[in-house]
Amino acid sequence: MNQNTARLSPPMVLTFAASDPSGGAGLQADLMTIASMGCHPLSVTTALTVQDTVGVSSILAIDADWVDDQARTLLEDMPVAAFKIGLLGSIENIVVIAEILADYPGVPLVLDPVLASGRGDELADEEMVAGLRHLLLPLTTVLTPNTLEARRLATTGDQDEGQHPTLVDCAQRLLSSGCEYVLLTGTHDSTPRVVNSLYGGP
Repeated sequence: MNQNTARLSPPMVLTFAASDPSGGAGLQADLMTIASMGCHPLSVTTALTVQDTVGVSSILAIDADWVDDQARTLLEDMPVAAFKIGLLGSIENIVVIAEILADYPGVPLVLDPVLASGRGDELADEEMVAGLRHLLLPLTTVLTPNTLEARRLATTGDQDEGQHPTLVDCAQRLLSSGCEYVLLTGTHDSTPRVVNSLYGGP
């Protein structure tokens, strides 16, 4: 892409996410959201899913080499203004994406740590949670967990055995892991109103 074209183009946002055939979440929802904000969406498919509006039946993670090739081919051709991460599908994908992002330290990253489906289908094992915690959180500009994801990312068995840290405690732990902001979403709280809380910053 030449410099004149780059100046005329809308900001480009690259999302790493799994395909959701229902269009309600994942790659398809990311693309619509990015476009609705006046940006040009770029995508790297991390996994294929069998799912509907009720839940996820199965997941097939894309090979990490393919994930790497998809991303680097785009990044070598087009200037990316921001990264977005959703469901990654495997620890191998987490590792390779962390390596890619480390090559672009000036590009902001929004990380949505998808650990389970809306009905509770498990989408990330403990190895993947640890990978998110140690490899991607330190690279993250804005982390957007729901309350269940925040507790799972912020707590460990050894550290919290017999304890129940508050959500504020969890947010502070996540900030101490290296991300700049935590936008804690209230979509899984049993309250009449959904309240989102932002932590971090000056």
